[in-house]
Amino acid sequence: MPPQSLKPQDQQFVARLLAQMTLDEKIGQMTQPEKNSVKPGDVTRLSLGSVLSGGGGNPDPNTPAAWREMVTAFIEESLQTRLKIPLLYGVDAVHGHNNVVGATIFPHNIGLGAAGDADLVRRIGRATAVEVAATNVRWTFAPAVSVPQDLRWGRTYEGYSQDPAAVSELATALIEGLGGDGWDGPTAVLPSVKHFVADAATTWGSSKRVDRSALTTDRTLAIAQMGQDFVELLDLGAWQIDQGDAEIDEATLRAVHLPPYRAAIEAGALNVMASYSAWQGLKMHAHRSLLTDVLKGELGFPGFVVSDWEGIDQIHPGDYDRCVVEAINAGIDMVMVPFDYERFIASLRRAVQAGEVSEARIDDAVRRILTAKAALGLFRQPHTDPALLDQVGCAAHRATAREAVAKSLVLLRNAGNVLPLDPHAELLVAGADADDLGAQCGGWSISWMGGRGPTTPGTTLLEGLRAEAGPDRVHFSLNGEVDRDYSVGVVVVAEEPYAEGMGDRAELRLSDAQLALIDRVRARCARLVVVLLSGRPLIVTGQLPDWDAFVAAWLPGTEGQGVADALFGRVPFTGRLSFDWPRSQEELRRSQGTSPLFRIGEGLAPGAPLAVRSLSASRPSRGST
Repeated sequence: MPPQSLKPQDQQFVARLLAQMTLDEKIGQMTQPEKNSVKPGDVTRLSLGSVLSGGGGNPDPNTPAAWREMVTAFIEESLQTRLKIPLLYGVDAVHGHNNVVGATIFPHNIGLGAAGDADLVRRIGRATAVEVAATNVRWTFAPAVSVPQDLRWGRTYEGYSQDPAAVSELATALIEGLGGDGWDGPTAVLPSVKHFVADAATTWGSSKRVDRSALTTDRTLAIAQMGQDFVELLDLGAWQIDQGDAEIDEATLRAVHLPPYRAAIEAGALNVMASYSAWQGLKMHAHRSLLTDVLKGELGFPGFVVSDWEGIDQIHPGDYDRCVVEAINAGIDMVMVPFDYERFIASLRRAVQAGEVSEARIDDAVRRILTAKAALGLFRQPHTDPALLDQVGCAAHRATAREAVAKSLVLLRNAGNVLPLDPHAELLVAGADADDLGAQCGGWSISWMGGRGPTTPGTTLLEGLRAEAGPDRVHFSLNGEVDRDYSVGVVVVAEEPYAEGMGDRAELRLSDAQLALIDRVRARCARLVVVLLSGRPLIVTGQLPDWDAFVAAWLPGTEGQGVADALFGRVPFTGRLSFDWPRSQEELRRSQGTSPLFRIGEGLAPGAPLAVRSLSASRPSRGST
């Protein structure tokens, strides 16, 4: 297990280093810009402590080698500073090193929650860490330990489960995998446990993130590339709940949303990211009682707290200096300022000089940042081994991803035991999503929002089916229009890729075009299998009786062969729901769902009745893995 505290000699080293630092050098360590904003020479001039790649913040060309070259250049520049404090580079490696073309992309967390296998998640963490470290990156903004309550939230797929115990167990396993044999190991990658706290409990309609009158000047939203018009997405519900207000009471916050953070700290986590959201009206980035008194005090968190992207700006829009003062005093230690890092530096310097932020608070923040860097061994070895590049997207990691895909699938209907499929029979496969790698991966894949098409090397579901049964037996129809009948048809339908509030939706259902596709195939096939690629349950209550089989495949990532493995019976269906599957649109928020269509723990095995299991009881204990 990764160490929970520094070795005494490292603690002494941090204390000596801090004593040598000027105020400007300390503020530099607290500053994290996005790589596209950093001017040449500014890492050295300003003693910047960190740089990040935002979602889609990729080098050109987007290759593992180019990533390593880019990150190495920033680290080398940091080593030219007076005190030679190494820079810590951060990325959103939330389901593999997912910004890098050619990396292994694993199922999103909702799928891993359905797999319910802590050892598997631990191995995924280790594979991810190796691929991330190969590019000289030592920090990932993961895992999300959200406990989603309203499925309309666009970040639902980032949550492992609606069961806090399951979230705690799987997040702990990922942290252990990222850390390997210890934080100072050559391929250990620092996790960022996020988003503190209750980001998944916000109220629909409480988000104030988007100002429709300022869309053309919003630099962050300008980065988001979606397949639909932005205003149209807003009308569908985008940015209605993400970054909103959690109006829950303290008992609920502590019982449901705080336990995964306690578990993460016990596992050795040294970084936590604050949530954009508010609790009872107060933005988390300004919430001293939760960030300092609870997280750092009550839970004994020894690491540093990083803000989210422009997160402090939302505390008092229009009064940036006040935002800076309140965020730092609340307990934010490093501030993600993607664009205007010099404005932040100047503002914090003025606040300290005016006595609005104490030097003791600055020293506490910098000590925590240096502690994490020392724990990672960056002062002794700021670079990783370039030979690790050979392991990015390697066969062993893709095999682990394929295993994860198969284990994540949840079989929810199997009338007449249509599954497993007969590999010797002719099969009709329909729908563009069957052959769309981007749809399989979802958001946070190569770009922030994700995208359709062959965005990175991998295997689509159609390719996996053809590899298993042979191309002559698997007939593909883009739109389901065929001139003959089949004994079995497989229709694949998917949500459009999205991330964060861009995926908030007032309704969760299949589109009219998708339903028409299913109807066309139903008319030509004696038996029908529907495979859903989605970041959350969709309402299918009315349609389900007309389908012979229904598989929730979530967002499986690059290894679509894993779906084919289960469909053809190469491996059994073992996935079980880690979320309640609502019966109606009115029950999308969990507290309103009195009778879900399927409950947590449910899933089928071919030829067996509906199986129910306790998620926490079914997993091996940490001591036995």
